Amino acid sequence: MSDKNTTHFGYTEVPVEEKARHVAEVFHSVASKYDLMNDLMSMGIHRLWKRFTLYNSQVRTGAKVLDIAGGTGDLTARFSTMVGERGQVILADINASMLNVGRNRLIDRGLAGNIDYVQANAESLPFPDNSFDCITIAFGLRNVTDKDKALASMFRVLKPGGQLMILEFSKPADWLAPLYDQYSFKVLPKLGQLLTRDAESYRYLAESIRMHPDQETLLSMMENAGFERCQFHNMTAGIVALHRGYKF
Repeated sequence: MSDKNTTHFGYTEVPVEEKARHVAEVFHSVASKYDLMNDLMSMGIHRLWKRFTLYNSQVRTGAKVLDIAGGTGDLTARFSTMVGERGQVILADINASMLNVGRNRLIDRGLAGNIDYVQANAESLPFPDNSFDCITIAFGLRNVTDKDKALASMFRVLKPGGQLMILEFSKPADWLAPLYDQYSFKVLPKLGQLLTRDAESYRYLAESIRMHPDQETLLSMMENAGFERCQFHNMTAGIVALHRGYKF
């Protein structure tokens, strides 16, 4: 178990102040092939998980949305059309390489007018209190060093009545767990080696998922941060869960 001076980087104990650097190295390594690997790893199902998240976002024309750990911009692209010209979407990511890939991809698609890009740490978001109608973080929370601090930061910048949505790998059903472990620790690193020449980053991915809080634990963490009406919805037998909570 980690003490107050160390934290988990996958299964490895590292000093707290070094985790962000280790995570950054992972995403610098995989940024250019990130979308391709997502499609291969999930067999394309990640697009359905994100579509479900967007459907439940309740985002309307004119809304202001913060997409944390937005990476290559999948959610941001759709939010841009949902909020329209009067709305605003901020794609935020701690990793410069991922942010650049996302910016270039969205500009190439002609989506620029209502999107801003901010390199930011989820633990200390550089925005005023009560700024956003909706905040999303998809497949990013498990990489955050201090998740409680990040949840508190998200609560601060969310408007009263606003919704936080956390899409993240979670704990699968017991019947699926053995097969999922075999896939995660045997197949994923080989895919990573084949496509990015980086097996270690995908070994970290598998380990980081196992170290992430399970569904009920994350729900309690959201409630402790002040969110209300918290709930989660399991997808693909719990491999992924969408957590939702509101600020009132």
